[in-house]
Amino acid sequence: MSVLASFVKPLAYLSLPVFALHTLANASPVARYYVRIGLYLSTLGVCSVWGVICSIGMGLIGRRFDVFYVVARSFYHLASRAIDIRLVVEGEEYLETRPSVLVGNHQSMLDILYLGRIFPRRASIMAKKELQWSPLLGQFMTLAGAVFVDRGNNARAVRSLTAAGEIMKERHSSLWLFPEGTRSMRPHADMLPFKKGAFHTAIQAQVPIVPVICENYYRLYRKGVFESGTLKVKVLPPIPTTGLTAADAGALAVRVHDLMVETLREISAPPPPEASPKPAEPAVSSSPLTTPPVAGIPTPAAPSQPPVVETEAEKAAEQVRTESRASINASENSSTSSPTLSHRRVEGSENGTETEEDDGMVLVGRPSH
Repeated sequence: MSVLASFVKPLAYLSLPVFALHTLANASPVARYYVRIGLYLSTLGVCSVWGVICSIGMGLIGRRFDVFYVVARSFYHLASRAIDIRLVVEGEEYLETRPSVLVGNHQSMLDILYLGRIFPRRASIMAKKELQWSPLLGQFMTLAGAVFVDRGNNARAVRSLTAAGEIMKERHSSLWLFPEGTRSMRPHADMLPFKKGAFHTAIQAQVPIVPVICENYYRLYRKGVFESGTLKVKVLPPIPTTGLTAADAGALAVRVHDLMVETLREISAPPPPEASPKPAEPAVSSSPLTTPPVAGIPTPAAPSQPPVVETEAEKAAEQVRTESRASINASENSSTSSPTLSHRRVEGSENGTETEEDDGMVLVGRPSH
């Protein structure tokens, strides 16, 4: 009886806080949000400690570059149960392409969950230098072979990207980057224009690019909202860079961006009704490449056609698509118009000053508003 009690008592003590948290999470959406945020960040902290232990142990047996894989899977198995979010992956076989540059969309700190589900063996990440000095997390990332970039120094950032390509080929490993360079949480499925660092790295090393897209999860997670559900992740076939030069980096970035945005819209669920904006102007043309009218030049009348009825969701999606195309064109024009502007600093980011080559940072912070 005493033996049974020695097992039952600890379980009873542990079950009490679990039951209390579960009850609190079901009490209201606000309580659920803070409980799950706490569980998520706590799991991240536990896995940081586990990462330090793994990096030391696996380094001793010659498997240093599999540390991220082991810790990522550990984090996913713990966190997915804690916050009750599962991921379904399509095209997972493409992640075995090595060496390669893996690029993914970046919405919020919840992206670490999908990284935990799909992060492949013999792969490392590129992270902002500030994370190198974070307690536990920084030590884990350093021992696991992460590539750190100084975002405040463009020359050093470029040298880091150049070295990363050589390291990939030498290790026969892959490198994960977020080409948007910062978080882009929004109600509708879209992405920020890509910075070119990831594509310069892939072209210089002549390794393929493997795009990874996680569906827009605004419906499940945003400020004040943290719900349960299932998310889709799609891995696209590798895009070769053989024969390309540095001059092709901009065009390659736009091509991959368009492909990823198209896939993002394909796999994402519709946004919640309250998140659908009401366009201030009539819906734009169905073609995102239509040239806007120029002042002083009359616009020829369009041939009469039957009226087309569009839903509010279609109008909103078309408006976002047009804005995305305009922002990409503006970014490309400004970066090619002057050599001195191609490495300009971009002010006003929620994560501080960034440079044109400053991409691929693993940004862990507060939820985007």
